[in-house]
Amino acid sequence: MTVPETTATTATTTATATTAAVGEASGAEALRPHAEDAFADELKALAAADDRPRPARWRLSPWAVATYLQGGTLPDGTVITPKYVGPRRLIEVAVTTLATDRALLLLGVPGTAKTWVSEHLAAAVSGDSTLLVQGTAGTPEEAVRYGWNYAQLLAHGPSRDALVPSPLMRAMADGMTARVEELTRIPADVQDSLITILSEKTLPIPELGQEVQAVRGFNVIATANDRDRGVNELSSALRRRFNTVVLPLPATPDAEVDIVSRRVDQIGRSLDLPAAPEGLAEIRRVVTVFRELRDGVTTDGRTKLKSPSGTLSTAEAISVVTNGLALAAHFGDGILRPGDVAAGILGAVVRDPAADRVVWQEYLETVVRERDGWKDFYRACREVSV
Repeated sequence: MTVPETTATTATTTATATTAAVGEASGAEALRPHAEDAFADELKALAAADDRPRPARWRLSPWAVATYLQGGTLPDGTVITPKYVGPRRLIEVAVTTLATDRALLLLGVPGTAKTWVSEHLAAAVSGDSTLLVQGTAGTPEEAVRYGWNYAQLLAHGPSRDALVPSPLMRAMADGMTARVEELTRIPADVQDSLITILSEKTLPIPELGQEVQAVRGFNVIATANDRDRGVNELSSALRRRFNTVVLPLPATPDAEVDIVSRRVDQIGRSLDLPAAPEGLAEIRRVVTVFRELRDGVTTDGRTKLKSPSGTLSTAEAISVVTNGLALAAHFGDGILRPGDVAAGILGAVVRDPAADRVVWQEYLETVVRERDGWKDFYRACREVSV
């Protein structure tokens, strides 16, 4: 027996309405608005200018979704800011995957904007990025399939009123895009509960003798990395259900500086931090340090370096610069200086107090100390390293 779409949608509509009411009341004070709220004007402008074919239940055409992610200027002069700085072809492949019946797996090392891209894709395609399953070592099967309201279950037995739909179940009923973050952190047996959903587009409810069938527009975006601790390998059966797009680290220092600058500016505005008028030099310095230690060689290729145990990702560079900007704003003169980022860099590099501290000290003495224009940075790092 198939659950009628209206029945399956009722629980979803109620939950969505509740979420919307809460969001409407607190949206103005949200520390980090959802993508569909933060960039609502851009999405509206794209929808108005978009005259290309749209897949079923999509808010925008594939071309407009890619433009939203990569940025551009519309015929009416509206500027769409880039959400992802990287190869356009990767985004086009990701968007095209979502227009088919194959799920999308965004794979990459930590800090390659997998979650960021996932959120913005869902916002552009479905207008809702909140249908999210957060993967952890303790994620239960109910988070992927459905759970039960035990008060209702004990009082009246299994029924539709007692069933609590998961974000995936809600997405299936409404033809929306669901997101699964950190798929490889989820236990293998829970991962495999996705196989029927992705292959048959059906979610059985054996307790009721019913099932939920996905309507057109439903799809799943998952993110994963194989460099972090706590990774559970995907089964070959599950991996076949995904089209995998690998998000690389920024190809050039300039590209990474651009990414860090944009995100720091966005985060700074949300935290009411003053703009750093001369912060670009320190951003470039942080990016240089991270790239050299990450790659194991200096920018000029002349000196080989030991790499620390951490990933030193772009996301961590953004965190270091944002924290430095807050220090400059609240305890300095508002100008981002070496002393504002030194402690943050030390914390990002030295994860293993024994091995990483040796790597950092060697880098300071052999590279930073001898580099022109880096004397203030060297002194600031020495002060926090003792």
